[in-house]
Amino acid sequence: MNISDKIQTIKKELPNNVTLVAVSKTKSEEEILQAYNSGHKIFGENKVQELVEKYENLPKDIEWHMIGHLQRNKVKYIAPFVSLIHGTDSEKLLKEINKRAKKNSRIINCLLQVHIAEESTKFGFSLSEINDIMQRSSEFENVNIIGLMGMASFTDTISQIEKEFCSLQQIYKNHTSFTTLSMGMSGDYKSAIQYGSNMIRLGSVIFGNRNY
Repeated sequence: MNISDKIQTIKKELPNNVTLVAVSKTKSEEEILQAYNSGHKIFGENKVQELVEKYENLPKDIEWHMIGHLQRNKVKYIAPFVSLIHGTDSEKLLKEINKRAKKNSRIINCLLQVHIAEESTKFGFSLSEINDIMQRSSEFENVNIIGLMGMASFTDTISQIEKEFCSLQQIYKNHTSFTTLSMGMSGDYKSAIQYGSNMIRLGSVIFGNRNY
């Protein structure tokens, strides 16, 4: 199957409330255009420089999501156009996004990244930090916190992944203002949807394995 067929097949299987983010990191502009020409317009990148280049070269009605770990000194490059920042993982980063959004006369949608995995390498907020941020959300006038993002542990143990998804779902349900729960990637998105995910980030099942 080509890229266009794969996207169409996946979309037919998804519940109507689930948004597909096609993870196009390391993929060529030609490959992204194949997906785009099938009618898909939401793409996720994890490196700022690559994201900026693709934004400049590809159709302007594409909705670009920043899905990787975002360094504060790189926010200024994507602030003029990014649609959603998934990995907002510290208050310092939130403040920087707010500052850069204000300079661009924008309100930028963000997800708070929650540390649900048992691996110490994953970034994110704790439950108490999320509650604190949401109580003070009015401080961030140019940021719209629309929900949560989480990444499960990199493991073949389904019960472990489902436990982590379940914990994220519970935090999500505690905040009635949230509309987006971004969890689930190529290997675990079906489980994520069962636990309430309404945004999934799929790369390899659409584009094949990553190019390094």
